[in-house]
Amino acid sequence: MADNRRPETMERITTPALAEAFIAEQIEALRAQVGDGKVLLALSGGVDSSVVAALLIKAIGQNLTCVHVNHGLLRKGEPEQVIRVFQEEMNANLIYIDAVDRFLDKLAGVSDPETKRKIIGSEFIDVFAEEARKLEDVRFLGQGTIYPDILESEAGVKAHHNVGGLPEDLKDRFELVEPVKFLYKDEVRMVGKALGLPASMVDRQPFPGPGLGVRCTGAITRDRLEAVRESDAIVREEFAAAGLAGKVWQYFTIVPDYKSTGITAGGERTFDWPVVIRAVNSVDATAATAEPLDWALINKITDRITHEVKGVNRVLYDVTPKPTGTIEWE
Repeated sequence: MADNRRPETMERITTPALAEAFIAEQIEALRAQVGDGKVLLALSGGVDSSVVAALLIKAIGQNLTCVHVNHGLLRKGEPEQVIRVFQEEMNANLIYIDAVDRFLDKLAGVSDPETKRKIIGSEFIDVFAEEARKLEDVRFLGQGTIYPDILESEAGVKAHHNVGGLPEDLKDRFELVEPVKFLYKDEVRMVGKALGLPASMVDRQPFPGPGLGVRCTGAITRDRLEAVRESDAIVREEFAAAGLAGKVWQYFTIVPDYKSTGITAGGERTFDWPVVIRAVNSVDATAATAEPLDWALINKITDRITHEVKGVNRVLYDVTPKPTGTIEWE
């Protein structure tokens, strides 16, 4: 367990100078660990994996292979954005894998949150193993583990796809590379800025490893998953239009696996899903408070979601802080 505890002497990264010092230290450490070896990295396009990718690119260059897996649980337009940003702006060695059907078929009928997370994590590892067999001499697996991931996993709050869990047949094959595992989210962002990553990436909202799979609660269905994706896009559009992008730490939608009655403007009865809006402020994800949204904004978002998202007839706003509730619902 000692390897998973942040050193007591480690100073919080609160200034650009401290971020630069951390980068220099990690580049040296990565080169010492990897040498002339090759690293396979899951690149979601989120803050954590992007910072790890940038560190590894600086340390080992083309010996890093980034793999972007579209598992069908990403936000609207995200796979296209990841490809554009990393291939065109960062010139990364990127492999794109369309694994939508593979993941959703495995998840069909599975309602337990922990089981869903484990299936997603297992499939990720399997995808990496398949890619590793196509590449020569890959024996390192890069991961965007950060410190809150480790703390919540050890406390039994939830499992994380990027904390342990490697199958027995891969444990001897891959050595983990986790350069930001002792950092909190705010520190990761500061390091990303010092690395020169674009603001659209560094200031990006936190996104769980299992993606929309933990926001489509219960057993995932493709139509309900699409309702999550479309409602999430509406919330992000309206927050940006209201000047809240970058001011509210994280905002998204959840579609629970239950329905309620409703009525159309024409008087027809409906029996559809609710959409839950979640908007919170936090520094390091260990605690959070709900954002007090303007009522006019909530009304506008509600009108758009109930009219534009198929299968939805009700919108709710979650005002629960962490604690007592976690930021994600699953």
